Amino acid sequence: MASPASSDHARLLGLHREAVALFGSRVHAVRPDQWDLPTPCAEWSVRDLVNHLAVEQLWVAPLVAEGRTIADVGDAFDGDVLGAGPVGVWDTAVAAAVAAFAEPGALDGTVHLSYGKTPAAAYCSQMVADAVVHSWDLSRAIGADERLPDALVEAAAREFGGYADQLPPSMFDAPVEVPDGADAQTRLLAMLGRSV
Repeated sequence: MASPASSDHARLLGLHREAVALFGSRVHAVRPDQWDLPTPCAEWSVRDLVNHLAVEQLWVAPLVAEGRTIADVGDAFDGDVLGAGPVGVWDTAVAAAVAAFAEPGALDGTVHLSYGKTPAAAYCSQMVADAVVHSWDLSRAIGADERLPDALVEAAAREFGGYADQLPPSMFDAPVEVPDGADAQTRLLAMLGRSV
């Protein structure tokens, strides 16, 4: 019988795979003339947004699988990592991240983030939440389906709900008000400054 921790980890890995697959489906839908379009993220184009998520995925293997620190990695992932083949870079980055998180025992460890040591499972949860919200951003920017799966909305709301009001303005805009009876996706997006 699986332990509660291993069941939680299996569920978290599933959510991560689903979240990055959702974002990836939108990356694959970006037309050549859409990379410079604006997104709901202030000052980020579609390319900037995809680059942000690709960089996040590129960090996973060094931090989780190799136990390296941010200082060890240095500036390897600074700037634009997408080059001439952004879709291929995304696919490669996300495959490595999924594999790193799925290594036996990976989610039982800790990672060295900018604010200190963090449980790898908490790091993975943060990655899920970020990919979910940015999937909506990318969908809106390119005119794709903006509906997010309920399980991903729930996971992101659970993650951000504990500290959304403490995030610096550089990460997300201030919360916006929602009408009574707003659905879970609308409430999640509003918590992070997005008007639906």
